[in-house]
Amino acid sequence: MLHVGQPAPDFTLNTTDGTPFRLADRRGRHLVLYFYPKDDTPGCTAEACSFRDQYEDFQDLGSDVVGISSDSEASHQKFTKKHRLPFPLLADPGGQVRKLYEVPRALLGLLPGRVTFVIDREGVVRYIFNSLSGATDHVRHAKEVLAGLPK
Repeated sequence: MLHVGQPAPDFTLNTTDGTPFRLADRRGRHLVLYFYPKDDTPGCTAEACSFRDQYEDFQDLGSDVVGISSDSEASHQKFTKKHRLPFPLLADPGGQVRKLYEVPRALLGLLPGRVTFVIDREGVVRYIFNSLSGATDHVRHAKEVLAGLPK
């Protein structure tokens, strides 16, 4: 897996509305980039809603939030609308960005992993949290790290 202190690999993926999201275009703001297994499953819903409920805190800390899974844009649209998510979800149907970030599979390789990266405004990875079962812990850890970074 990537290590803290390494540059975050650049990528381009489509958002829920089909527009491209390019990591390099986000320089100047911190970014919480979280990989999750699947839309509308209990753990993934809890995680997304926790990010939603604390989204203003992330904005106040100078950070954007972006979720990535291998679900389709249509699935992301439905999930975003159903749970009123204020941040983009990116479709990575072939898992290429997941591979680029070296996100490990979980549960004996049966599920895509749940990993959160905090990337600073210069594009450097400042924190990595890997936990399939602690879905809402990703939010708490990310906020703690961001609180220690300059806005």
